Amino acid sequence: MSHTFHIPVLGLGFSIDTPLKVARYGISSVMSVVDDELIERMREYHCYENEEAFMPIKKTENDYRAKRITAYLNLVKKLVERQFENLKEQPFADGSDLCRYFELLPETSQLKQGYDLMQEFPDGEQKRLFQSILRNKITKGSIDVNIMAKVDKMNFNAEGDYTGDENTDALAALRGFATSELQSSVILSAGMNPRLYSYLENFPDFFPYDNERFEKKIILKVSDFRSAFIQAKFLAKKGLWVSEFRIESGLNCGGHAFATEGFLLGPILEEFKTRRDEMLDELYGLYDSALIQKGMFTTKAPVQKISVQGGIGTADENAFLRDHYHVDATGWGSPFLLVPEATNVDNETLVKLTGATESDYYLSNSSPLGILFNNFKPSSSEQQRISRIENKRPGSPCTKKFLCSNTEFTDQPICIASREYQNLKIKQLDNSGLPEAEHQAAFNTITEKICLCEGLCSSAYLKYGIAKPKENTAVAICPGPNLAYFRRTFSLDEMVGHIYGKLDVLKNAARPHMFLKELELYIDYLQKDVQQNLANLTEKKSKQLQKFKEQLLNGIDYYKTLFNEMQLLPDNAKEQLRTFEELLLKQAY
Repeated sequence: MSHTFHIPVLGLGFSIDTPLKVARYGISSVMSVVDDELIERMREYHCYENEEAFMPIKKTENDYRAKRITAYLNLVKKLVERQFENLKEQPFADGSDLCRYFELLPETSQLKQGYDLMQEFPDGEQKRLFQSILRNKITKGSIDVNIMAKVDKMNFNAEGDYTGDENTDALAALRGFATSELQSSVILSAGMNPRLYSYLENFPDFFPYDNERFEKKIILKVSDFRSAFIQAKFLAKKGLWVSEFRIESGLNCGGHAFATEGFLLGPILEEFKTRRDEMLDELYGLYDSALIQKGMFTTKAPVQKISVQGGIGTADENAFLRDHYHVDATGWGSPFLLVPEATNVDNETLVKLTGATESDYYLSNSSPLGILFNNFKPSSSEQQRISRIENKRPGSPCTKKFLCSNTEFTDQPICIASREYQNLKIKQLDNSGLPEAEHQAAFNTITEKICLCEGLCSSAYLKYGIAKPKENTAVAICPGPNLAYFRRTFSLDEMVGHIYGKLDVLKNAARPHMFLKELELYIDYLQKDVQQNLANLTEKKSKQLQKFKEQLLNGIDYYKTLFNEMQLLPDNAKEQLRTFEELLLKQAY
């Protein structure tokens, strides 16, 4: 692996072609395969840009969703390989992509050290031989895909008949990846889907060859040790190996946020660190037994990596996570939204992001999935939502239907961000006879939802100039709160240099340590939960709140010890921890 960080999935369209921008430099990144319509349009665009033949895959075709995903992934692989071969053939000359590859590497990289040494050689046969060795050592970044496990809509044909379990959205997406030519990983996120996990068994590429190598690997995005272990055991019993646990902060992240029950990132990483070998041994025992039953054999446990993402903002934090918790890699997501050559953010949204303050980033109930969602107040989709309410037309036209899950008013599921659902729900509310304040609160809850299917794609269409006439181009964007401290756009070289400590793009920014920021977010989350339940606080809810509070206090105790051990103590860390602790101790439920 050339680099020690990756770029996680960013919405639907923001990282949909990021491998085409960074993989040739050895940087791994993740694309979403939720939206096959976006994927088909991006395939068309990149085919024409690269003079490749484009044959549309129409919705009338059998298994069109999986076929679209496979075709796009194969195209991306082909184009990245072409870019990489072109890079390898370039001379070691100032400004070449080949030199840029090496200059982006961390100073600790043996390849980077070899490159620096080669530069000192005098011209001649020895230098050319050295250059040839360096060319043969470089590797491409991985072209990985993300599937939100529970975004798994059932599908029906024109006659209204269910098309079967294998044609639900998540399973069709997995089939699209599994039958592609990629040698990379699928990241399964957003919780466990037993049907999807079991479906992995249908594809030979997820099983080992040559003892421990895989054509395609499985990565689980997780928020705590217990759920990671449970999911991995479920897979191991089927002979499926988890090659990486991608730990993400529950709240200090972008996109959908999966709050833990008060467990903070530091203690979670500590548990992974101390129990890593125990987990590996138990999983390998289950995995080996399952493979034997399938007539397969291994002699040792395959590699199992651990990475962490969510709220990392400085080279010091990045290095500390790798050194102290022994993680294999880190994930840097939201900051790359401000790197135009790596992601797809339209100019208008870029301007808003660079001028934003901390209060512009907030945790919302905007997602139709019913999962907390990191929203951005100045986004055009949020402004459009408010405008529609003012014009007495709340809700969105539902054209893509990826997030349809509600059957409260209809036989077939509809989306709770749709105009259809919100009109029906508001009529029901109007007939409820609630007092004005309660009515308004309920109305706000109904109309807070936004269309993510269109909003998270629009930016890519705007950036490439491929939006269709009359198409809704309001942009939804979901950065983590950490982006508030990055106040301009950056080149790829600047952002990568910042990650590795070659330069500091946040110089003089008043930014809290990532652990302290997450703790603050969790305390805010707890206080809002208390306020929402105060009027009708049940014994069960009271116990849950108390347990949540106790976990936060345990986390504070952990950080007190940790920060005492750290050589470079975050600014005002002890005072902040004391303030947070006093605030929690005052609360009773």
